[in-house]
Amino acid sequence: MTDDESARMTRILSGLPAEARELLSGTEWGSLHHAYGPAVDIPVSLCSLVDADPGVRSEALAALDMAVLHQGSLYTVTAPAALFVAAILSHPMGFAEHEGHFPWDNGPPRSLRAELLVWLRQVAEAAAYGEDPAKDRTDWQWEPWHDATRREHDPDELAALHACRDIRPTLYNAVEPFLTSADPHVREAALGAALPLLAARGLVDRIPRAAALLRARPGEARRERAGVARALAVWGMDTSDLLADSDPAVRVCAALGPAHVDRPRALAVLLDALRDPRTTDGWFPEPLPGLDGWFRFTVLRAALALAESFDEVAPVAVAIVAAAGASFTDHERGPILFRAFPGGYDPSHPLTSAQRDLLRAFVDTDEATGGIAGNGSWFRAAGLPEDRDSIAALL
Repeated sequence: MTDDESARMTRILSGLPAEARELLSGTEWGSLHHAYGPAVDIPVSLCSLVDADPGVRSEALAALDMAVLHQGSLYTVTAPAALFVAAILSHPMGFAEHEGHFPWDNGPPRSLRAELLVWLRQVAEAAAYGEDPAKDRTDWQWEPWHDATRREHDPDELAALHACRDIRPTLYNAVEPFLTSADPHVREAALGAALPLLAARGLVDRIPRAAALLRARPGEARRERAGVARALAVWGMDTSDLLADSDPAVRVCAALGPAHVDRPRALAVLLDALRDPRTTDGWFPEPLPGLDGWFRFTVLRAALALAESFDEVAPVAVAIVAAAGASFTDHERGPILFRAFPGGYDPSHPLTSAQRDLLRAFVDTDEATGGIAGNGSWFRAAGLPEDRDSIAALL
């Protein structure tokens, strides 16, 4: 530690909450690791998060992104660092605004508190991945071979994963007060963090209170109202009233959950959105927290999961495949094919009319790179032949 870093820590320590000071003094940082080695440098970075200099704060945030949670990977230092971040969420410096550290981070200045909440969301998402394989399969990025290729964790990785899962109650306790913040950006960031945190089985009992807080303060902007509807749906709350909302974006987000009192109406809402994908994608130019791809990808996965049979979604699904180059292999055509053959193709059973229509769309668009040639992995996963002639012979 340099003299400047030592002086910075001394200056900042007295203003930290007691929990943050105890974490700094009670953690053996040298025994922990981040992406680039021993974590002896992390205490300085953590203290620098609340430095008066915005440039220093940005560099400290960059250290969290690059070292403590590098590309979504968890390390033995991640859990104590996350506990420290949770402990300083109420620090007065949380109101301070700063610009991004990275060249590609060219958005408008935002508050430190919102940035810290976004980082906690990323920690929670990383901790939750793989915990519930059935839920992972509904993610817009999931592919059938993910489960087969999931590797074993080494002891340090496993320890880091369990440590991050164990601290979720503490993290949520710190996040919850900001669900009703006066700052809409902070509210959104807090909700983004609450979603993966409350996915933990041990926190299910917190969901009703979180839902009540969200419903007690409905926002006026489409983005916030839709985000609240999505959270309620993902948590399995009854969103029947929101399925009749005047805003189609809110209706769709209310239909994104795993179960619905009014399943037919929820499915109809999703399918309507998929018939006009350009409009659907335009609802959220900046993706909602946790949804980085085009919004229609999430809508499609939700519709495929909600349908009791492929026949229910076939007309819309076939139209997407028939769009060829206008649709995407891994996020649209592939998942549709896999849903049409949920148990894998069985030659002893005749194809249904909907399955025939779908395979015909693949055959007809093969030359446009939207057919079989560009979807081999998905055809293999569905137990189907991987060449055009063999698929055509089935029709």
